[in-house]
Amino acid sequence: MTVGQQQEKEEDLPQTGAREQDQAAESDLDAVLDDIETTLETNAKEYVQGFVQKGGQ
Repeated sequence: MTVGQQQEKEEDLPQTGAREQDQAAESDLDAVLDDIETTLETNAKEYVQGFVQKGGQ
């Protein structure tokens, strides 16, 4: 199968569910970002101190 034939087959696939998958992925990403934001709001000082180099590191 050539690359052109592969692309044609992919284009022929139904797009049903693709929009729902995109929305679900976006929702999951938003949830992760919200979790990170909440963690940083409550533990910002500890988070930053975890990256501070100590004596020759």
